[in-house]
Amino acid sequence: MSETHSVTITRQDKFKFLIDFEPGLGQIMGDEAPPIGDGTGPTPAHLLAAAMANCLSASLVFAIGKFKGDPGHLVTTATWEVGRNEQNRLRVTGVNVAITLGVAADTLPRLDRALEQFEDFCTVSQSVRAGIPFNVTVKEMDGTVLKQG
Repeated sequence: MSETHSVTITRQDKFKFLIDFEPGLGQIMGDEAPPIGDGTGPTPAHLLAAAMANCLSASLVFAIGKFKGDPGHLVTTATWEVGRNEQNRLRVTGVNVAITLGVAADTLPRLDRALEQFEDFCTVSQSVRAGIPFNVTVKEMDGTVLKQG
C-alpha cells in the first residue's frame, strides 16, 4: 500500500518560508539562521530532527503498547551536527535522539522486546538511514519545466 502526501512551501521574504501542511494540519514559518536568514522560525535541519524525534517517540509508544504498556510522558531530544561534505557544502552529518521514559522501566511489560523493534516502526528515521530517493523539478510560472531529475 502506498500513500501520497504533500506539503506546500511559499516564500515570504528572504529565506523565510510559510510551510503549509495538508488541510487541517496547520502552518508554521520556517527560516534560515543568521547570517543568511533572520532566525524567526525552525530551519530545515530543525524540521528534519523534529520529524525523526517525533517518529521515533511515536514508534516507541506503539511498540510498548503492543505489550499493553504505557511509557507515560516521554521527553525526546534530538541533537544534530552540521559539517561540510567533499564539495564544501553544508550537510547534516549526524543526528542523535535521546528518549526518556515517563515511567519506571520495570513497570513496562516486555520492554526488552519493545526496545528491540521500535526503531523498525519509524517511517522517517528508517527512511533517512536508508537514504531517500527524490526528484526535483523547477518550473517557470507558466509551467515550463526548467529542470527535472
